[in-house]
Amino acid sequence: MALTKIGKEGITGISNASDATFLTATSGEGVTLAGTLAVTGVHTVGNNAIYTSDGGAVTQNAVQSLVKGWVFGSSAAALNDSHNIASGTDNGTGDYTYAHTNNYNITTYANAGNVNTDERRCQYVRDLQTSFIRVRHWNEDGGYNDCSQSTLMAGDLA
Repeated sequence: MALTKIGKEGITGISNASDATFLTATSGEGVTLAGTLAVTGVHTVGNNAIYTSDGGAVTQNAVQSLVKGWVFGSSAAALNDSHNIASGTDNGTGDYTYAHTNNYNITTYANAGNVNTDERRCQYVRDLQTSFIRVRHWNEDGGYNDCSQSTLMAGDLA
């Protein structure tokens, strides 16, 4: 049995409070919790989840503030580790494409990259699409080079 509502009469819908497993409230009812809330299991955060800044002066949308994808790829576009990346493709020397698991809603999402090497190399985005990101790597002499790299993406998912 589940706890569905606490009213003026006390706990309703159950005969023993130890049987309560969750509390639901409609948006019109609202819920205010004080102190520390321990949450276990899987929980969904909606698009309207708001958090207060560290200084307390402003609020931000928690969902929009998240990095929506990142990849740590090898010098052959193999996925060493990633989030929201389905696969990597080696298009040639220093040229990699990473397909998103979940697409972005526009092609102007933010991204940042880094090559993981002691040598002086650079990364740039060659193509930014809703379903993939394509990056190139070159050495300071202007030649393209294979190397492991990191890229992250932030923006609204489709």
